[in-house]
Amino acid sequence: MAAPANATLNKLVRQVAGRMLAANQLVATAESCTGGMIAKCITDLPGSSAWFERGWVTYSDRSKRQELDVASGLLKRHGAVSEPVARAMARGALQASRASVSVAVTGVAGPDGGTEQKPVGTVWIAWARRQPAGARVVSRRYLFAGTRDAVRRQTVAMALKGLLEA
Repeated sequence: MAAPANATLNKLVRQVAGRMLAANQLVATAESCTGGMIAKCITDLPGSSAWFERGWVTYSDRSKRQELDVASGLLKRHGAVSEPVARAMARGALQASRASVSVAVTGVAGPDGGTEQKPVGTVWIAWARRQPAGARVVSRRYLFAGTRDAVRRQTVAMALKGLLEA
């Protein structure tokens, strides 16, 4: 998959905006490997304050624990780049905000840092929707190819596409 161009990301953001405004819902983001890129793309759209509540860049394990209440045990057992951590980040973003929908991303953007189990390009994305009895969370693992920027852009695109489904 080629890295999406700015025009593609902008189009996805406009689609997400339309959905969120129509449903009168707010979005929150919790980002690690994208370093705030999802929030940046969202806030590039004028009027996004009507549907974007807030975002976190929780790059370190410590920030994931402090800001999103990700349990230390999850980080120790599974590592930051894992399904349980992505899901906990998405839940934490909902709990710490007024948002009705959240997206969380954690991964290995490269060019180094990969392992045999988690090669460069491995990304976990989780989407959470607030429900009366807690949160419904959906998560997916991706293996993106390309440069650091390409991995991050592909992550942003998939995060936005998932918000459309959420």
